[in-house]
Amino acid sequence: MTGRTSRGPWDGTIGLVSTWPLPLTTLPLTGERTVPGIARENYWFRRHEVVYQWLVDQGFARGTLIEAGCGEGYGADALRAAGAQVLAVDYDESVVTHVRRRYPRVQTMRANLVDLPLRSGTADVVVSLQVIEHLWDLPGFWREIQRVLSPSGRVVISTPNRVTFSPGVARGEKPTNPFHVEEYDAAQLVDLLTAAGFREVRVLGLRHGARLADSDIVARQIDAILADEWPAELDEEVAGVTTADFVIDAVEGDTDLDLIVVARR
Repeated sequence: MTGRTSRGPWDGTIGLVSTWPLPLTTLPLTGERTVPGIARENYWFRRHEVVYQWLVDQGFARGTLIEAGCGEGYGADALRAAGAQVLAVDYDESVVTHVRRRYPRVQTMRANLVDLPLRSGTADVVVSLQVIEHLWDLPGFWREIQRVLSPSGRVVISTPNRVTFSPGVARGEKPTNPFHVEEYDAAQLVDLLTAAGFREVRVLGLRHGARLADSDIVARQIDAILADEWPAELDEEVAGVTTADFVIDAVEGDTDLDLIVVARR
């Protein structure tokens, strides 16, 4: 036996600590999950990665941190590297296995996000990026986040901005994206979190920086996927995108690509 289990900062949580190189896995693209290291996925990967960088820069990577819906795990690993005691949670067993193998310093748990097997008040921060648009029981999710957060703990949520992601789709209508249950606008998110009992709710917007401000790079990628034909110049442009091509600032509404919500329990 060349590995060991260690108890983490969450009661009843067991994380696998590797003492040898576990065989790595690669998660398949699903159309929703962002995976690093794939050239044609680079735009979306950087658009997600910049939020993790922002979390670190803003001081959220501290204490006990739960990532609810961890996906591939690169973000949980970045938050762990910055100093947080991270618990990466996902419902998909293949995702949890992948994260455990690829990022052994991150503790993992397979669980339903509305029924976490954790003690109340155990997390200083809960992060959940690009998740709530997939949830059928959003009120149950808010209640569970409230429960596991410590007093004055903070939650950070990101989600596509319905106004720009699905133009013409009204509140409560079925999104055009078949993977999404519902999409949200900034004012709606403030109302939802306030009604759920969170305090100090504020919304920020993620949008293109100066270099991509007038670019139609998203539309051209969609066209290329539908046509199954990627022009060489698009490949080059997508590969050149970095986190510096995105800004996170006060919400604007009709130019924000994604919305980031910060609130306190």
